[in-house]
Amino acid sequence: MKIILMRHGQAAHDAPTDSERPLTTFGEAQALETGEYLAAKYTPELLIVSPYLRAQQSAAKVSACFDALPSLTQDNITPEDDARAALNTLAQYDDNECMVVVCHMSIVAHIAGLLTGEYPESFELAEARVFETDFVMMGMATECDRFVPTQP
Repeated sequence: MKIILMRHGQAAHDAPTDSERPLTTFGEAQALETGEYLAAKYTPELLIVSPYLRAQQSAAKVSACFDALPSLTQDNITPEDDARAALNTLAQYDDNECMVVVCHMSIVAHIAGLLTGEYPESFELAEARVFETDFVMMGMATECDRFVPTQP
């Protein structure tokens, strides 16, 4: 199976709360660029998204590049959440051959590190990394692709 981890696009700094920070126009373009790249190479069966606005907006741009890609919101992939718990929740969906997970720094880096058993490496805005694994488990995945869209 393939697990595609993606960080949200560039977000505005001004919002009542961190969870309400929207994407900038540039961030929308970044997310769309990543979505187009993924659509050209992969056929995900599920899109899993953080509840935060910027992740939801990024996922909408990605989803627009696919025909009827089902999505669900996973509450434990926000910036403050525990990566091990998030990975355990993602394991519930390992019957999918390919899934895209849209979330945030630093949890996205920690999930990637857990999947490969390597030290977490920072993600660029709207960056997507593709991991190949037989099932969702710590230390069992290999990174097989990486895409970084236009950066500010």
